[in-house]
Amino acid sequence: MNDNKSKIYNRLIIVVSIAIPIVVAILFTVKIPNATPLSFLPPIYATINAITAVLLIFALRAIKSGKRLLHERMMKVCIGLSLVFLVMYIAYHMTSDPTPYGGEGIIAYVYYFILISHIILSIVLIPMVLTSYVRAVQRQFDPHKKIAKITFPIWLYVAVTGVIVYLMISPYY
Repeated sequence: MNDNKSKIYNRLIIVVSIAIPIVVAILFTVKIPNATPLSFLPPIYATINAITAVLLIFALRAIKSGKRLLHERMMKVCIGLSLVFLVMYIAYHMTSDPTPYGGEGIIAYVYYFILISHIILSIVLIPMVLTSYVRAVQRQFDPHKKIAKITFPIWLYVAVTGVIVYLMISPYY
């Protein structure tokens, strides 16, 4: 692809990477009045995180085995699942009061460390996933591979810690 198209993609990546966390933060302050809490969503979006983690591992194995089309399809599913997760997560928080973590002592520190690192890395991950995806779409496989080597472990960490956070807070729902 030409340099102009790359500049446009890079600008879009920056805009989307900034917009998503801002919009999510704003939506967290919005509560839908008289809405029935969507309390059934947390186990569903935790499952989505688990499926994403498994698919990321399978997608890595696929590309290492030379199965580029399978890798591409799995990565698109991972991106789609991440978007579905985000919509459900926002919907839950717009209809439900926050659930305070009830653990005490060292386990509370562990929980908050995992939660905070999960949140920060999920924000950092947005431009990384978008950049990896755009480079693959543009058939710039060497730059794609470079960023994907960094993106993969972070995305896997975010997916796995999403499940861990859910399991740790689920007794307090």
